[in-house]
Amino acid sequence: MLFNLRILLNNAALRNGHNFVVRNFRCGQPLQNKVQLKGRDLLTLKNFTGEEIKYMLWLSADLKFRIKEKGEYLPLLQGKSLGMIFEKRSTRTRLSTETGFALLGGHPCFLTTQDIHLGVNESLMDTARVLSSMTDAVLARVYKQSDLDILAKEASIPIINGLSDSYHPIQILADYLTLQEHYGSLKGLTLSWIGDGNNILHSIMMSAAKFGMHLQAATPKGYEPDPSVTKLAEQYAKENGTKLSLTNDPLEAARGGNVLITDTWISMGQEEEKKKRLQAFQGYQVTMKTAKVAASDWTFLHCLPRKPEEVDDEVFYSPRSLVFPEAENRKWTIMVSSAQAFGSLCFVF
Repeated sequence: MLFNLRILLNNAALRNGHNFVVRNFRCGQPLQNKVQLKGRDLLTLKNFTGEEIKYMLWLSADLKFRIKEKGEYLPLLQGKSLGMIFEKRSTRTRLSTETGFALLGGHPCFLTTQDIHLGVNESLMDTARVLSSMTDAVLARVYKQSDLDILAKEASIPIINGLSDSYHPIQILADYLTLQEHYGSLKGLTLSWIGDGNNILHSIMMSAAKFGMHLQAATPKGYEPDPSVTKLAEQYAKENGTKLSLTNDPLEAARGGNVLITDTWISMGQEEEKKKRLQAFQGYQVTMKTAKVAASDWTFLHCLPRKPEEVDDEVFYSPRSLVFPEAENRKWTIMVSSAQAFGSLCFVF
């Protein structure tokens, strides 16, 4: 039997005024008539408004509370299947997607490069059409963002970006949910990025200003974010009255920051650059010295896996580190990313 979350929520609202659902999530009440996500691709957060992203975070927090704390059974995706294309290996993306999708009653289908070769044995167009006939959505973890764009163009089902060299939107949703839980509100926070101008930074740049967050990013010379992303981020900052600062000085980026963030210096596919990158990123390790110039309430994020040269043990395992709640929240946000594509989360107030 399919459970409709509309019924569950209405019953809960009658019991307790529905206040417990929102808890400390201060993004306001989501209005379904203003936020329409059904059937949409999730390729990059630049395609979503602040209200739409807030709505996804609100749903994620609600699912987490209902399932983890209340023990409710919500088979919202019963009879649905999700194709999972993984050109790059992963622990968190695979586990969060498989366990989260299954927890909602759906069936995840994992496909590695041993099972499917995008654009090699079969064209991307043909792959998109075949998957559209057999699954209800696809999460693809790939190298090239252009492959996702082609899949989205040719498929008749929603395509979710599980990671590309350009963007990693599902990671950023988990990051924001983690910060929301810790600080109670995202507005006014200063994010301090110290590391590579990579897909994680790009995704933050495409979304932080929409929440009223400031961004201070330090990258080594030659490893700055993509100029086209920077140009759009500057536009977002101007529209939302936030600050965007790009520098090559890690301490300058950390100064006054509420959230210290870093990531791997060597992404998959960049192994041949390891020696060059390790040399270029000297001085970029996040340490307590870095934290001393941050805000008094500083916290630390890293999407994992982590290498000691990126952040030392004192910071990584400190009480200020949110890396493990951040990892868990990948599960709750990917549940919403996949379920909302089907329109399976229906809220009525």
